[in-house]
Amino acid sequence: MMATRISRRTTLQTLTLAVGGMFAKPSGLLAEQPAPKKLGVALVGLGNYATNQLAPALLETQNCYLAGIVTGTPEKAKSWMEKYTIPAKNSYSYQTFDQIRNNPDIDIIYVVLPNFLHAEYTIRAAQAGKHVICEKPMAMNAEEARQMITACNKAGVQLSVGYRLYFEPHHLEMRRLATENAFGHVKVIESALGFTVPGPNSWRLDKKIGGGGAIMDLGVYAIQGARRTLNLDPVSVTAQAFTFDKVHFKDVHEMVFWQFEFPGGTIADCRTTYSSYIDRLYATGERGWFKLEPAYNATGAQGITSKGAMDVASPRFQQIAQMDAFVESIRDNTKPLASGEEGWKDMKLIGAILQAVDTGRKVTIDWN
Repeated sequence: MMATRISRRTTLQTLTLAVGGMFAKPSGLLAEQPAPKKLGVALVGLGNYATNQLAPALLETQNCYLAGIVTGTPEKAKSWMEKYTIPAKNSYSYQTFDQIRNNPDIDIIYVVLPNFLHAEYTIRAAQAGKHVICEKPMAMNAEEARQMITACNKAGVQLSVGYRLYFEPHHLEMRRLATENAFGHVKVIESALGFTVPGPNSWRLDKKIGGGGAIMDLGVYAIQGARRTLNLDPVSVTAQAFTFDKVHFKDVHEMVFWQFEFPGGTIADCRTTYSSYIDRLYATGERGWFKLEPAYNATGAQGITSKGAMDVASPRFQQIAQMDAFVESIRDNTKPLASGEEGWKDMKLIGAILQAVDTGRKVTIDWN
């Protein structure tokens, strides 16, 4: 599904190895090998994201499929079982969730619940012996994220965070352009995501449930846009927060601005808000610029550079590559690209941003 740029040299090397390998192998091994077994995924929480993104994507994944569901709404369970041909034995309520340990059809549990439940259900899934994908933000704070990582390591299962953009072709192209200094050393990055939150009763505005408003929900994308493009982690942050609508935003900030300093002198100017629309990732160097706008939307990114449009295709569902890659990491017993440690880093950075807001001072980020 991914469109990546491959140099002529890489292409020739790949073809040479492939052809050489064919002649080196006994003819009996040239027969097509049976495809590996697809792994079964159970979605925990059947809200908007699971309904409109994950479930449709699982119809197109190569390495996994929708095997089960967990929901507290019987009517919803019935309609999902009918639509996706899910047997009754693979449908669970939150009260029966722990019984999933006895179901061999389910290999992976995808936690798609409100933020305050991420740690609990990730840990319970690990204790049930299932691999876990936890939707972002990974946890309510860095300490919870570390507990989740420890639980999965102890249980011997893989843990990934639902970072679809780690595999999205436009974001991979931004990373390539920065890494290869295609426009010179990147000096400045602008990374921002915001939208108008619906109504004052949204769970995202409840700090006990959502963890902190836009900085938790959307800010994590802006953080990743900067550090993933540069392939670096920031060393310090300054930040400011603003709240003008005190009717809607009682417990959380309406908007947060922050500035990361990266090794090598690159500055990232980042923003997130729940009261206006913004969706942008922009990088500039000594010899030009490159950007995505929109950048983070699940419906697709658009890219352009100072030399012209990016020659990159958008996948139908960004989660296809994300979930297929996780299965490959399970099969190979290798750390997932979007690992729990990556989620922990983002939670640590959110904590540093909020500390900078509260103190009004630059916060040095200790990665030790």
